[in-house]
Amino acid sequence: MLKKRTALGLMAAGVGALAGLPLRSALAQAAAPYPSKALRWLVPYPAGGGSDFLARVAGLAMAADLKQPVVVDNKPGGNGAIAVADVKRSPADGYTLINIDNGIMVFNSVLYQNLGYSPEKDLQLVTLLAKGPMFLAVGPASTAKDAREFIAQVRAQPGKLSFASAGAGTPQHLAMELLMKRAGLSMVHIPYKGSSPALADLVGGQVPVAITDYAAARGFFQAGKLRPLAITDAQRHPSLPDVPTFKEVGIEGMEFATMVGVAVRAGTPMEHVRALQQAVRRAIHSPEVRTKYGEFGIVPDGNTPEEFQALIGGEIKRWHPLVKELGIRLDG
Repeated sequence: MLKKRTALGLMAAGVGALAGLPLRSALAQAAAPYPSKALRWLVPYPAGGGSDFLARVAGLAMAADLKQPVVVDNKPGGNGAIAVADVKRSPADGYTLINIDNGIMVFNSVLYQNLGYSPEKDLQLVTLLAKGPMFLAVGPASTAKDAREFIAQVRAQPGKLSFASAGAGTPQHLAMELLMKRAGLSMVHIPYKGSSPALADLVGGQVPVAITDYAAARGFFQAGKLRPLAITDAQRHPSLPDVPTFKEVGIEGMEFATMVGVAVRAGTPMEHVRALQQAVRRAIHSPEVRTKYGEFGIVPDGNTPEEFQALIGGEIKRWHPLVKELGIRLDG
């Protein structure tokens, strides 16, 4: 009888232990430090562009710091909507990041009636990686010696010339729309799925001009395959001191910075958001990343989620009325 009772007791204890396994496993998982597995970093543009460069350089430093892989995944198309949809399908746990810019967070919501996502409701801002000016650039087929001559050529051929952009609604597109408004120009927009293919066609002569960020075009500038004519900033770029500002060539109101930051799915625990912001900040301010960014004239930021939200809010107040004034709609 004693042996039987002992056996039954052991069986009961075993069943109880097994029954407790799922609970203990869930508690252990909940208590796991963040991040405890690989991070996936979505880039809404093809490899080779400025946004991709910022993510890959920072991702390598983050992986070394966090002792977890950081996998950059390019998801171009849909003016950022494809990548945002991927984030929306992912758990709100901070393990799926997305690079966002002015287009995704500021312009698209006023350019499209049926956007497919809500920047405010679907995404939680983490931090700003960097922001910087852009350049009006022409390919080798252009005969324009400088910005004034280029503008004169476009004015002489209204509606005849085309321009490339990284995509409809991107900062590169809106900067050219602003230039056409300020300078009284008319050109045909040719949108691409990112800066890399747009600049490839610009170099190849398929399109004559584009406004581009320095990170994407730097190699082409250095190789003489593209010529920068003017910068969308209040001052000249230290790496291209001979390139004038638009104000210097007689066009006011062309100060325009492209911003690239990081977001996660809305609803992500704020402790994960803040841990991620700190990890990104450590990475982009590390000596190796500052050096690589500096080669492209990029100054890292790393602000808080609240500061980033205030910055985006200011851009919305600035650009939504202007886009409406320009009369730009991209879906009817």
